[in-house]
Amino acid sequence: MARADSLAPLSAATLWGGMYVVSKWGFAAIPPVTLAFLRVVLGGATLLLVVRLTAPKRSFSRSERRRFVVLGGWIALTIVTQFVGTDLTNASQGSLLTVLTPVFTLPLGVVVLGESLSGRKVGGMALAAVGTLVVLAGRYDLAAIGRGNLLGVLALFAASFGWAGYTVWGKPLVRTYSALETATYSTLASIPLVGVLVPLELAAASSPFVAPVTPAVVGAVLYLGVLSTAAAWFLWYRGLEALDAGVVAVFFFAQPVVGAALGALFLSESLGPGFVAGGVVMGVGVWVVNTARA
Repeated sequence: MARADSLAPLSAATLWGGMYVVSKWGFAAIPPVTLAFLRVVLGGATLLLVVRLTAPKRSFSRSERRRFVVLGGWIALTIVTQFVGTDLTNASQGSLLTVLTPVFTLPLGVVVLGESLSGRKVGGMALAAVGTLVVLAGRYDLAAIGRGNLLGVLALFAASFGWAGYTVWGKPLVRTYSALETATYSTLASIPLVGVLVPLELAAASSPFVAPVTPAVVGAVLYLGVLSTAAAWFLWYRGLEALDAGVVAVFFFAQPVVGAALGALFLSESLGPGFVAGGVVMGVGVWVVNTARA
């Protein structure tokens, strides 16, 4: 297995890890669904520009367009429930998203794509999950997962399953066309699906929404749209060009490690021995999955 194939989804997870820091600015200023809409609009526009400059012109059949719309539906489900769930829950509950997405992806890859499920792959996934939980336990009170907003927790479950669906159902299109084109057209398909919910959110708000145009907010939106959407979604699908969905999914566990490191760097958060121990265990689990035979 080419190590370059593994670097793409790892880079995507690294960019998503940055969202733990950036979201502290974004969610404080913009309602979650509205922020999700701005994210996919900016991400889709960025991807489309790159496609127009680098990819050949395509003519898709009706069935192929339908498949891109399905992927757009998975995106809409994921990003709306992720942002709403994060807004409704505490940090401990928010960590469910990181842990559950790879767990959902592995069996979906077996059922939908017929990928192999070896003992080594399952063991490596379990090891990575344990390491991730150790890192999360050092940052959050995991006992608080059972407390708080039930609707928010259910939204995070839906977001985890939605990204697993986007990963698995996107693989055939990635192999037919390319990671760049599949990420682009699926993101564009998600824009109206997310956009129809924005007026409902704003109408339900207790006061009129006025976005504060500050450097922090603009920077947060740019990061979410250009880096954690356009760049990260392309890199995630780039991994699917060569790797199984279950193998790509294990890199999702790197998010909290990156998030903790960036939190320490930019937010002066402390890193305990659990961060080092959990990061090492997570890394071993990722290595085990990546070296498992098909």
